[in-house]
Amino acid sequence: MILTSILKDPRERTRFTRFAVVGIIGAVVDFGTYTVLHDVIGVLAVTASILSFIAAIISNFTWNRYWTYPDSRTKQVSRQVLQFIVVSVVGLAIRTPIFALLEKPLDSLFLSLPGLPFLPGDFLGDKVALAIAVIVVMFWNFFINRYWTYNDVE
Repeated sequence: MILTSILKDPRERTRFTRFAVVGIIGAVVDFGTYTVLHDVIGVLAVTASILSFIAAIISNFTWNRYWTYPDSRTKQVSRQVLQFIVVSVVGLAIRTPIFALLEKPLDSLFLSLPGLPFLPGDFLGDKVALAIAVIVVMFWNFFINRYWTYNDVE
C-alpha cells in the first residue's frame, strides 16, 4: 500500500525522498558520533553504537516532524515523540545484536586483508557492521513510522 503510493502519489514520493535525506543526515550523526565516541574517546563499540543511535533518533525525529511530515499535526507532539521512541527502541533492539554479531568477525576479516596499510587494522570492520545494522533498521523505521507514528498524514 505505502510502496504503491510512493510510486503513484507525488506527495508520498516527496515524503519518501525527504525521509531518505533525513536518514542520510541521521547516518552522518550516527557514524560521526560513533566514530568520536569509539575511535577518539575510547568508549566500547557496543556502548558507542547505542549512544550514537540515540543521537541519530533525536535528529531524525526533529527533521521528520518538521520537514518530512510537516502536515502531521493532528497528534500531539508528545504522543508522536513517544511513538517514534517506541519504534526506535525496537529498531535498537534489532540493530544491537546485528552489530554485536558482525563487529568482531568483520574486524577479523578486514585485519586479514592485505593492502590496507593506511587504515588502523580494526577501523573498517565495525563501520561495515554498523552500516549493515543501520540499513536493516532503516527499513523497519520507515514502514512502521509511516503506518503508525505519521498515520495522520494523507
